[in-house]
Amino acid sequence: MATIIDKLKKGYIAEIIDKVSQDEKIDKDTVIKDLLDGTIVIPANNNRNIKKPVGIGKGLRTKVNANIGTSDEYPYIDEELRKLDTALKAGADTIMDLSTGGPLVEIRKEMLKRSIVPIGTVPIYQAAVIAKETYGSIVEMTADDIFSVIENQAKEGVDFITVHSGITWKTIDALRKQGRVADVVSRGGAFTIGWMLKNDRENPLYEQFDRLLEIAKEHDVTLSLGDGLRPGCIADASDRAQFQELLILGELVDRAREAGVQVMVEGPGHMPFDHIKENVEIEKQVCKGAPFYVLGPLVTDIAAGYDHITSAIGGTMAAASGADFICYVTPREHLGLPTEQDVHDGVIAARIAAHAADIVKGIKGAKDWDLAMARARKALDWDAQIKISIDPKKAEASYKERKIKDIDGCTMCGDYCAMKIVAEYLGSHAETC
Repeated sequence: MATIIDKLKKGYIAEIIDKVSQDEKIDKDTVIKDLLDGTIVIPANNNRNIKKPVGIGKGLRTKVNANIGTSDEYPYIDEELRKLDTALKAGADTIMDLSTGGPLVEIRKEMLKRSIVPIGTVPIYQAAVIAKETYGSIVEMTADDIFSVIENQAKEGVDFITVHSGITWKTIDALRKQGRVADVVSRGGAFTIGWMLKNDRENPLYEQFDRLLEIAKEHDVTLSLGDGLRPGCIADASDRAQFQELLILGELVDRAREAGVQVMVEGPGHMPFDHIKENVEIEKQVCKGAPFYVLGPLVTDIAAGYDHITSAIGGTMAAASGADFICYVTPREHLGLPTEQDVHDGVIAARIAAHAADIVKGIKGAKDWDLAMARARKALDWDAQIKISIDPKKAEASYKERKIKDIDGCTMCGDYCAMKIVAEYLGSHAETC
């Protein structure tokens, strides 16, 4: 089947281009140009008809991803499907299934069936689970085992996959020489490094990158080049291992584009606030404008239970500096598998960060949303404020819980409301003012 890129090169404008153009309120010729240039991607497997496709990249609204998925301790498919619904209701633009427990294929197929937005995975997770069950050890998997999982997931309809192709012997050498406090925190990165060290072989996702490209092109799967050496604490940020991997990812971006495969790049991680802008700019330079997908970044390590906030702070800075795609972090990050409420709170926090950055980027319509809220507040129109809010249910509950009866105000100020007082004064002295 033809990819979106193939269709565009032959002069055929796919329906999905029109949908993205209308959603973003930008000219479809701009979408086409940037898609062909590789500065935006539209993850959309050709085996699946996505009801709500999204564009990610240059000039587009900053998108938010929600990670969900089972574990050995919580292998319950029904719970994860409820989390899927929760994430979609909260406004997630994409979903990643990171399941490692229970019936993995069944879980993924159900998510693909139910999700109206693109679905992503990290295939090496399933390969690791199969290896542990088959051989008794994750590092005993074969290269063919990894590629078999990738091909099967592509056939099922997965829209984008994270592959840690930038981990090579050069990357590991840089990690050894640098030294780190937290070493490797990426599961996919750890599986890959462990496999390489155990088998004394190069990373098959790098060594056989052309094989990966063939699968991706056949099914129009977008590659998300993973940051297996992302810093897991701020002490490890912006080190040689991180940048060595990024340099390799830049080369792989070129190869993917030459093959007609859509590609984006993943980034850190934990990072001091003053490192973020430079890191985004370096990625954009090294990877020639490829869409940048960031986890956070988390700007401090001490906020266990509140890491949706630390990541929103970093996410705003990253997106305002040019990052295109934010992976949410939930309040339970570092502590346990998220609940449905954690998923909701994580999506909302990331969406706030994305929107704040979109105002800075000048994304069409971003400021209009805030202006509508400002006018509703000026008019003391509580119903409008609730409706306009990014989380109307939360806003309504907060207002009603401490609402003043028969008074046109809130319990913060009551009769001392600044807007009410000044509005009355300006109204009665309009001619003299």
